[in-house]
Amino acid sequence: MSITLIFSLLGGLALFLYGMQMMSSGLEAAAGNRMKRILERLTANRFLGILVGAGITAVIQSSSATTVMVVGFVNSGMMTLRQAVWIIMGANIGTTITGQLIALDIGTIAPLFAFFGVVLIVFVKKQKVHHVGMIIAGLGVLFIGMEMMSSAMMPLREMPEFVSLMTKFSNPVLGILVGMIFTAIIQSSSASVGILQALAGSGLIGLSSAVYVLFGQNIGTCITAVLASIGTNRNAKRTTVIHLLFNIIGTTIFTTICLLTPLTSLVESWTPGNAPAQIANMHTLFNVATTLILLPFGTYLAKIAEKILPDKKEEDNGQMHLQYIRSTEPKRENQIGFSAIFTSEIRQEIQRMSEMAKENIDESFQAVIEGKTKRLEEVSKREDYIDYLNKEISKHISKMMVRETNTQDAKEMSVLFKVCGNLERIGDHAMNICEYTKLMEEKGIFFSKEEREEIRSMHMVSLEAMDVLDKIEKGSPDVKQIEDLEQRMDDMTEEYRSRMIDRMQSGNCSDEACVLYTEMLTDFERIGDHMLNIAQEIGLGKVSA
Repeated sequence: MSITLIFSLLGGLALFLYGMQMMSSGLEAAAGNRMKRILERLTANRFLGILVGAGITAVIQSSSATTVMVVGFVNSGMMTLRQAVWIIMGANIGTTITGQLIALDIGTIAPLFAFFGVVLIVFVKKQKVHHVGMIIAGLGVLFIGMEMMSSAMMPLREMPEFVSLMTKFSNPVLGILVGMIFTAIIQSSSASVGILQALAGSGLIGLSSAVYVLFGQNIGTCITAVLASIGTNRNAKRTTVIHLLFNIIGTTIFTTICLLTPLTSLVESWTPGNAPAQIANMHTLFNVATTLILLPFGTYLAKIAEKILPDKKEEDNGQMHLQYIRSTEPKRENQIGFSAIFTSEIRQEIQRMSEMAKENIDESFQAVIEGKTKRLEEVSKREDYIDYLNKEISKHISKMMVRETNTQDAKEMSVLFKVCGNLERIGDHAMNICEYTKLMEEKGIFFSKEEREEIRSMHMVSLEAMDVLDKIEKGSPDVKQIEDLEQRMDDMTEEYRSRMIDRMQSGNCSDEACVLYTEMLTDFERIGDHMLNIAQEIGLGKVSA
C-alpha cells in the first residue's frame, strides 16, 4: 500500500469524523437549551423516548454523542435512569442511519451538500441559518470522507496478506474483539461501521466475516460513554452500564443466532452483490431486534445497573466544593446538549446557595432574638461557603458565556449570573445581622419585648419570601408574590423605624440599641430588595424564553 493511499485513507477518516463534529456542533447551536425541554416532555413514555433517541442520533450521526449527552443529563438530574434506558435504545437504532445512507451510495452528490451548507454559512447573515448550514455541510463532508476512504482501500484487494487477515475475522471471538477495540480507539461506531462498509465495498471482506466485527463495534462504541462518566454521580455511571448491557446482550444473542442459523445468508439475499448494504441491513436488524427484545425489560436493565453499581455513602471531607458542576473538560464542551446540561448543573449549585442563604437568615434572626453569639461561628462558616460558591459559579458562567453561540442560552446564563450575585448579597446581610450579637454581648445591649416581636415578624416574612423565591427558581412564573412581600418588607421597615424613633424619644430605648436596630432594619430591607432582583431577573428570563 503506497504512502499516497495511506494519506488518502487518513484524510478520508479525518473528513468523516470532522463532518460528524460539524453536524453535532450545528445541532447544539441550533437547538440549545430546547434540547432539555424536548427530552423532558417526551422521555416519560418509553416509545417516545426511543423515537427521540433514534431521531437525535440520526441527525448527529453518532450514538456515542447521544449517549454521552444522556450521561450528562442523568448526572445533572435532568433525566432519570429509567428515562435514559429508552433514549439509549433509540440511539442504537439511530446510529444505523449512517450505514444505510452509505449503502445508498449518495457519495456522488455529497459535494453538493457540502457546497450548499457552506453557502448558507458564508453568504447568509442570519445566525440560525448558519447553524443549519453547519449541519448540511457536515453531512456533505462526512460522505466526501467516506468516498476517500473507500477509494484508498480499493488497491488492498490485490494484497494477499491483507485479504488473508480479513478472512480470520470469521472467528467470532476474534471478529468481536477487533471490532470492539477499533471502535473504542476511534470512539465512533458510525465511523468504524463506515470503514467496514468501505472494506466490504472494495471486496476485501464478506458479510460472513464482517458480521462479528460489526457486533464488536456496537460494544466498542460504549467506551466513549464510559470515559464521559468519569467524575459523574452514581446514576450517570449506571447509564453507561445500561449501554454496555444492551450491546453485550445483543451481541451474545446475534452471535449465537449467526452460528446456529443461516441468518447471514438470509441478510445477504436481501441485497445480493451489494456488500455495504448487507452490512447496513445487519446493523439495523441487530439494533432494532435487540431493542424489541429488551423493550419489555427496560426497567430491569436499570435495576441490574443499580445492582452492579449499588448506592454508596458519598464522602464529604468537610471541604468546600461544587457538588453538581463537573470539572471543565475540553471535550465535554463540544458534546451535544452540553448547554442544557451545564445550565441544569448551574441551577442546582445556585439552589444550594439559596438554601444556605435561607439557613443563615433563619439562624441570624434567631441569634439576635436570643442576644447570644453561639450561632455566629456556624453562620460565618456558611457565609464563607456562599462566597466560595458565588465565586466558582460565576467563574464557570463567565467561561460558558464566552463560548455560547445560542442567543437565548447566553441570555439565560446572564440571568443566572445575576441571581448568583444577589444571593451572595443576601448572605452578606444575613451575616451582618448575626454579627450584631457580638456588640450585644460586649456592651450588654438587649431589646425590649416589643422589639423582639418586631424582629420575629421580620424573621418570618424573610423566610416566607425565601420560600416563594424557591418556587420561582424551580419554575413557578409568579413574580407578583415576591413583589408583594418585598413591598410588605419596605412597609415594615418604615413602620418599625418610626416606632423606634418614638421609643427613643420617650426614653424606652438606649442610643446603642437604637443604632443597632436601625442597622438591622437596613439589612432586612436590603434582603427584600435582592430577593425582588432575583425574582424579576428569573421572570424576565421566562418571558423572553
